[in-house]
Amino acid sequence: MRKLCFVKRLFVTLCITLITCTAMAQKGSITGTIVDENNFYLPGATVLIASLNKGATTDFDGKFSMLAIPAGTYQLQISFLGYEDLEQEVTVLENQITTLAIALQPKSVTLNEVEVVSYGLSGQAKALNTQKNNINITNVVSTDQIGKFPDANIGDAVKRISGVTMQVDQGEARNIIVRGLSPQLNSVTLNGSRIPSAEGDNRNVQMDLIPSDMIQTIELTKAVTPDMDGDALGGSVNLVTATAPQQFRLSSTLGSGISFITNKRILNGALLIGDRTKDKKLGWMVAASINDTDFGSDNIEAEWTDEFEYYTGVDDVDGDPILEEVDVNPYTNAFETRKYLVQRVRRSFSANLDYQINPNHNLYLKSMYNWRDDRENRYRTSYEMLDAEDIEAGDFTITNGFPSSFPAEVAKETKGGIDNNRNKNRRLEDQRMQNYSLGGKHFLGKVKADWMVSYAKASEERKNERYAKYETEYTVVNDFSDSEFPMLSAENPADATAFDAFEFDEITEEYQYTEEEDVNFFTHFELPASLFGTANGTLKFGARGRFKNKSRDNNFFEYDLESTYPTMDLTGLKDLSNDAFLAGDKYNLGGYIDANWLGALALVNGESVPSEFLRANYNVSENVWAGYVMTTQNLTDKLQTLIGVRVEATQLKATGNQIEDEDDLVGTVTKENAYTNVLPGVHFKYAPNNNTVFRLAWTNTLARPNYVDLIPTIDIVSGDEEIFIGNPDLKATTSMNFDVIGEYYFKSVGLLSGGLFFKKINDFVYQYQEEASSDALGTGTTGYRVYQPLNGDAATIFGAEFAFQRQLDFLPGFAKNFSFYLNYTFLTSKATGIRNEDGEERDDLDLPNTAPNLLNASLGYANKYFNARFSANFSDAYIDEIGGNSFEDRYYDQQFFLDINIGISLSKKLSLYGELKNITNQPLRYFQSVRSRTQQAEFYGQRLTFGLKYDLY
Repeated sequence: MRKLCFVKRLFVTLCITLITCTAMAQKGSITGTIVDENNFYLPGATVLIASLNKGATTDFDGKFSMLAIPAGTYQLQISFLGYEDLEQEVTVLENQITTLAIALQPKSVTLNEVEVVSYGLSGQAKALNTQKNNINITNVVSTDQIGKFPDANIGDAVKRISGVTMQVDQGEARNIIVRGLSPQLNSVTLNGSRIPSAEGDNRNVQMDLIPSDMIQTIELTKAVTPDMDGDALGGSVNLVTATAPQQFRLSSTLGSGISFITNKRILNGALLIGDRTKDKKLGWMVAASINDTDFGSDNIEAEWTDEFEYYTGVDDVDGDPILEEVDVNPYTNAFETRKYLVQRVRRSFSANLDYQINPNHNLYLKSMYNWRDDRENRYRTSYEMLDAEDIEAGDFTITNGFPSSFPAEVAKETKGGIDNNRNKNRRLEDQRMQNYSLGGKHFLGKVKADWMVSYAKASEERKNERYAKYETEYTVVNDFSDSEFPMLSAENPADATAFDAFEFDEITEEYQYTEEEDVNFFTHFELPASLFGTANGTLKFGARGRFKNKSRDNNFFEYDLESTYPTMDLTGLKDLSNDAFLAGDKYNLGGYIDANWLGALALVNGESVPSEFLRANYNVSENVWAGYVMTTQNLTDKLQTLIGVRVEATQLKATGNQIEDEDDLVGTVTKENAYTNVLPGVHFKYAPNNNTVFRLAWTNTLARPNYVDLIPTIDIVSGDEEIFIGNPDLKATTSMNFDVIGEYYFKSVGLLSGGLFFKKINDFVYQYQEEASSDALGTGTTGYRVYQPLNGDAATIFGAEFAFQRQLDFLPGFAKNFSFYLNYTFLTSKATGIRNEDGEERDDLDLPNTAPNLLNASLGYANKYFNARFSANFSDAYIDEIGGNSFEDRYYDQQFFLDINIGISLSKKLSLYGELKNITNQPLRYFQSVRSRTQQAEFYGQRLTFGLKYDLY
């Protein structure tokens, strides 16, 4: 409470200062816009009045402002990497704003080099200039840098940045991991406004929802400043959409392609159009994109155990079976093959407006709507060893310490959806994300003020999601010749095709809906303030409010069709025996229930199954109030510092269903929590010359727990024998961060950088696991696996980053048109306070999701008529999920992606492109405890796309 009162008093004092400074305004100001030779904005250009030691940097819209300039005539010095320096005389009048429009020209060494710079490096120069002139540690990627890689969605583009790796879904990068920290520990914004999450059980933002061609610039902030949201433990990613141009612009893309795993087509198209009125006051930009891909994946999954028991044939005095334990080596006791057939249609629309009322006042309106339909069929065969009491001596074989055969329950399951124009006999996942923001930038005498209000919503809806499952039992053989490709299969091959022996288990239909709504606002005020006797400094302060509501509403129905379709042979069947399976030829998929048959069923009078959904439904509201104050001071003409503090107050209310006897709803239970975080930060930037920059930062950040983890309920999943317990008492994770980095910027547009970082993390969240020893959590739950999120004690992360990118223009002849891009990150971590299933603390663990080595590399070639690029992305294996003990730990395996893309210029405005992705057929792979024990391997094959691009400037 004292902290909040202090913030309120501080804010009132700053407002009084603001009013006073506005009234005292006696000097003039300079504002302007800097563009290139094509009238495109130049972000990151530096503007300097050397005689006053005052400077400014242009924003993403090429705009800059310099406040409190004494009346007089000055020489402005403008510089930008890859462009000629410019000096321009400007006269400042008292109490007036002088507005400038400045155009820079590329450096003209030779005609050919100019063409190379304008064709291949202009966007990269914009990104590097912004990165160079920021006071804090950032990585900036521009439109043309994104376009150099075959990345259909923004997640695949972000993974190219130093210190970033991604978790994939169906071969596309979805969840962002920054500097080894989980997706929910990082923030993602769109034009500075938070992007909500459509995921029901976490805070992850679905990066594959946004097409890469809708984004102009990606800015990854690794050391946040006090005017930014504090919940960015690893970093904050800001996606910037295109703004209205200075003159008419039209750009379009039309393409096609093929996904080789299905041999089906890919369609994509994009359109961008914008203009500005003759008086330059009103500008508009509209962009649209669509991508329709028919693809899939081939998947194997396995569970490993080092225990084997069987029934001796004797019962104890209580009538319970007496079991005999056999010493065995780790083996596969459960196994699945899965084939996914997916159609993913990604649509996006963006509209932006800006209006200059007068030189002192500007307004803008930005919007984006993303809509993705994900239609999926899944054909799954699962094998699971029978319970020990159902296995007798003689039912199994042990070979060299491995159970080589044993009786198993075998199931054939098909996932699909209703037969209509939306589902098309497939499970339809309808994900949408929309974001609308209104804001303004104003000059009030000496004071620069800007504000924004925004509304955002993300939703995920699954209607008429259907499953059909039939089961049988037979003896399986365990192929343990290669543990990286485990397999269980029928000892008698005829058992696998005896569909008349597969008996009805269930036909179900599910309805799922999750949504998250965000209302945000912020205000910033900045005014000149020299606190250390320097001639150039600013004081900035402001406030932010974020009001979030998230809910999940699921339903589940069972249909008893056993009397009509008692065995699988009486259903419609689909034979996948001849389908290629990328995991290996030894896996024979066989027959399944046809998804078209399942979709055509008239399912009526279903029985609701409350135990499947009541505990999963919830409602959470989270309100965050924040205020900050910071000052930026030029201590010398080479040394700059930023000092400030941010305070965030969080109020949380979580409501879940109160259940008795697994399916009786007796009411709701609500838990409230409130806490305040004080987040100071200090940044130093030292630039001994125009091309060299050193940065040092000390920052403090936080991460709030996942919403579903806070729900005060117990979720019993009987089918999987699992129990999930919420924990409304979870604390927010906090981190103290130290960063140091040095950068050298090549005059020919390029970068060489190296840095170190350290994070001290408290109260990180991990998933505790144990086996239920009684029925205390529900009747018949003894032996169920119990999961509950808990706070660990502390963790540390130490890392090093290196980056190099450059046009190799120092080489002779055609070789000067080559370019090289490389970044490498090393991470090491240590976590304490994690307990195993026996309650003992484990001392052998890294912090989950910290990949020790990350590498991006590419070699490109570009001239006026042709460009090509080979690109590689590598991330090392890391622990993904902490088990009850080290044997049960799950790891995300290393990944190596290799892609190639080419472009051919047919004219100045028209070009051809071609892209081949995942040349190495890199699978998504998890392993249990050691790399040789595959837990999941999912293969996607290659994708080829090609088409035309048209740009009218």
